[in-house]
Amino acid sequence: MYLVVEGPIGVGKTTLSRRLAARYGAELNLELVEENPFLASFYSDPAAYAFQVQVFFLLSRYKQLSGLAQGGLFAPGALGGSIVGDYLFAKDFIFASMNLRDHEFELYRDLYTHLSPRLPTPDLVVYLRAEPDVLLRRIERRGRSYEGSISAKYLHTLTSGYDEFFRGYAGRLLTVAAGEIDFVQSPQHEAELLARIHEALGNESAAD
Repeated sequence: MYLVVEGPIGVGKTTLSRRLAARYGAELNLELVEENPFLASFYSDPAAYAFQVQVFFLLSRYKQLSGLAQGGLFAPGALGGSIVGDYLFAKDFIFASMNLRDHEFELYRDLYTHLSPRLPTPDLVVYLRAEPDVLLRRIERRGRSYEGSISAKYLHTLTSGYDEFFRGYAGRLLTVAAGEIDFVQSPQHEAELLARIHEALGNESAAD
């Protein structure tokens, strides 16, 4: 089983991924957001640092996922056998489409097009969707200093980008109205969400 949780900044991807990995005894694969040395500068001056931040994320995520694949964790019958991740490799293209222009975007797209086919496709993507005002409150609550300059306008554009991407997504997808539930604080909401995901995976992918 290869399960991915996706959604915009602040929606709860990592928290849900940790709980799913614990439930299925799966390997947990988290994106290394805070290791990007350009991220804080990007939030302060997006135009100046967009290309650097996007290429770092693209290559970092590719190395992570290709390393898991080469290690045999995606192979049928592999020891451990299951992986839960808090990002989809294709999500990087959503951010690049927002942040890059002209020759920088063309160069990025060439890199993405070359790398993307080499990586495995998830058995299921869980898209956690929430409105920008909900995301902004959650971002403020977790208090990461480099996210302090994120605006409601930016989150609106980002949410629209995610919606557009997943409207055309060809794989197995479960969309969750994450702004209407609190699976972090409510055990009932968590149990209901995990049951929905288990059902969407199917018996062959995730047995009790």
